[in-house]
Amino acid sequence: MKTVLVLAQHPEMAETIRAGLNSEAYRVIHRLNLEDAEPLLHYGFLTACVVDVEFTNVQGMWMIEKLRKLVPNCPVVVYTASKGWEWEEEAYLKGVAHVLAKPVRPRLLSSLLEKLIGRAPVATAVRTATGVPPSFSRPAEVLLAGSAVPQNVFQALEVLRHFSAILTHSLDSEAMLKKFLLLLRETVGVNRAAIFLREPVAAFGGLAGAQESRHLRKGCAIGLPSGLLEHFELSFESGIGGHLFRSGRILRRYSEEARMDTEIQQEFELLGTQVAVPILDRETLVGVAVFDGRVTGEPLVNQELELIFHLLEELGLAIKNIWLHNQLAANHEMMADTFRHLSTACVVVSRDLVVLHANKAARGYFGKAAGRGAELEFGDLPQTLGSKVFQVLKTGTAIPAFKYRPEEPPNAVYNVSVVPFQKHDSVLPASALLMVEDLTQSEQLRSLEIEAANLRLVNTIADRLTHEIGNALVPLSTHQQLLKERYKDPEFRSSLEVALGDGIKRISRLISQMRFLARDSAVSVEAFPMETLIQEAYQEAQKYQPTKVPKLDYENGIHPIILTGDRAALKHALSEVMLNALQANPSDPKIAVRAHADTGTNGIHDVHIEIQDNGAGFSPDPRQKIPTPFFTTRNVGLGLGLTVSRKIIETHHGKLEIVTPQTGHPGVVRITLPMAAGEGG
Repeated sequence: MKTVLVLAQHPEMAETIRAGLNSEAYRVIHRLNLEDAEPLLHYGFLTACVVDVEFTNVQGMWMIEKLRKLVPNCPVVVYTASKGWEWEEEAYLKGVAHVLAKPVRPRLLSSLLEKLIGRAPVATAVRTATGVPPSFSRPAEVLLAGSAVPQNVFQALEVLRHFSAILTHSLDSEAMLKKFLLLLRETVGVNRAAIFLREPVAAFGGLAGAQESRHLRKGCAIGLPSGLLEHFELSFESGIGGHLFRSGRILRRYSEEARMDTEIQQEFELLGTQVAVPILDRETLVGVAVFDGRVTGEPLVNQELELIFHLLEELGLAIKNIWLHNQLAANHEMMADTFRHLSTACVVVSRDLVVLHANKAARGYFGKAAGRGAELEFGDLPQTLGSKVFQVLKTGTAIPAFKYRPEEPPNAVYNVSVVPFQKHDSVLPASALLMVEDLTQSEQLRSLEIEAANLRLVNTIADRLTHEIGNALVPLSTHQQLLKERYKDPEFRSSLEVALGDGIKRISRLISQMRFLARDSAVSVEAFPMETLIQEAYQEAQKYQPTKVPKLDYENGIHPIILTGDRAALKHALSEVMLNALQANPSDPKIAVRAHADTGTNGIHDVHIEIQDNGAGFSPDPRQKIPTPFFTTRNVGLGLGLTVSRKIIETHHGKLEIVTPQTGHPGVVRITLPMAAGEGG
C-alpha cells in the first residue's frame, strides 16, 4: 500500500484526495503543517507528498525548500490558488514534480501519482541529526502511519520488553519506576518523563478516601524538578488524567482532542511534555505516564509509544501486586502486633506442624522448657495441647475452651481454645490458632471470693439462726423458770403447752428449710394428685398463721392433674408460698389457686400453678429481692421461705416467678412444673 502525505490547513482537501484515490492502493495521511509531519519524514516511508501552498508569500516557498531537504527523493505535488509564472518556475527548480491549480481534480491527481510513483524510487530518509540508517525490521507496507522504526530501536525495545518481566517481581515501587524511566531514557532517549499513580488500596481491606482515590500523585520523574511535582497532581475528573481515565488510550499534546481542552494544554505546558500514556492493570487505570521527546529533540513515534503502552501495562500489574503485597504485609503486621501485645499466649501452627507465629506470652509459657529465647517449635508444646492442635488441623473443627492444669508450675490453671484458619474453598484448614490464657491468678482470686462469700453466708446464717432459735426459746425459757412455782396452775400449764407447740413448730419449720435447701435432687419420686397436694400444703401453711380460718379458692379445670416428684419437698414449697400469701393480709386472708396443664413445643405437659393473695401486692424493690436468701419484710422468720421454694421447684426442673402486678392489685406467684417433675432430678 502506498502512503501519500497531504500538508494542508483545511481538512477538506485531504478528504477530497482520500475519496478520489483507490483506498486499497493508497493510504492518505493529513497534517496541518510541516512540524506535525516531521516524524513521518525522518524515515523513508512516504510514497508521495501533496502540498497546499500560496505563492503570494515567501513562507510557501520556504516550506517546499525544507520539505525537499528532508525527503529529496519523494515526489511532491503542489496545489495553489494563483499560479504566477515566476513562483511556479521557482517551485520546479526546487524539485516539485507538478504545480496544479485548485480545486483538486481526483482523476487527474490519481493519474499523475501513478506516473510519478512508477518512475520514482522509494523515498529514503536523511537523518543527519542522528545518523541512523534507514533500515527496517519489517516491510513498510504493514506499518501504520508514522510508525516505521529502525532495527536498532526495535532491538532496544525488545530488551526493555524482556526486562519488564523482571520488574513485576520487585516490591519497591519507587525504585522500580525509577529504574524503568532510566532504562527508557537509555534505550529510547526520552528527555523528560514523569509517572503519576492513584492512591493505593488502604491497609486492612479498606479503601482510600473517596476524594483522594480520584487523584494521581507523582510516583517518579526524570528531567523534571522535584519542587514542581511536589504539589502537582492529576485528576480523574478532568485534564490529562480525566481524558485517559475515560478513553484509556494515548494522548498527544497537539492532537485535536487535546487542543480543544484548555486544562489538558495547561498541564502539558506546565510539565513540558508532549504525550501522555495510560498505565492500566488490565482492569482499570493505575496511573499516567507523561513523556517529552527524545534528548535530540525528535518526538516519539507511534510504534515506540505502542510498545511503551504495553510495557506500562506490565508495570501497572507490578504496581498493583506491590499494593496488594503492602496491604497483606500491613495486615500481617497489624495481626502480629495485636498478638504481640496480648497477654494471652497465641500460637499459629501450619498443616505441616510448623509454628508460623508465636507471641511473647507463648514463648514465655512454652519456650523456657526448650531452653531457647525467641524461637518456638511445635514439639515445645505440651503433649495435651499439641494433640488438640493436631486434631483441629485434621478435622477442621474448633475445640471448645477447656481448662488445662500443667504439672509445672504447680497450681497453674490455663484456659485453652483451638480454632482453625480455613479458606472458603478448602475443606481442611491451612493453619490453627492455639490460644492459652493464664487463669492462675484469677482462679485464686475466685477461690478467695468464694471463700469470703461462704464466710459471709455462714455469718449471716449463724446470725439469723441464732435470732430465730432465740425467739423460739424465749417463751420456753420463761415457762421453764416459772415451772416449779406455777406447775399446779391450770392457766400456766395451758400457756406452757402453747409455748411448747409454737417453739416446736418454728424450729421444725427451720429444720425443714435447712434440709430442703441443702438438697440438690429429689429424695423419693412418686405419682400423686395435685389437688391433694394443694390441700395438704394449705393445711401445713395454716399451722403457722392460725389467726383466722381463711378461705381457699381452688380451681384446677375439668380433668384431674397427676404429678410425679418428691411429694414432701413439693408440699413444703407450696406451703411456704401459701404462708407468704396468708401473711399478706392477716386480718382477712384469702387465697386463690388456679392450676392448668398445657402441652409444650416438644409434647411435654407442663403444669402452671398461680397462687394469688388478697394483700396490697409486691412493691417494685422488694419484688426483686423476695427470692433472695434471708430477705424478709417481717420482724420474725429467716427470710428463706421463697428461697427454699424456688430451690425445690428448680430441683424438679420447674420455675417460680413473681408476677408483676398492676397498681393496687394483689400479688401473684406462678409455679411451673413438668408433669414428671422428679425425673432426672
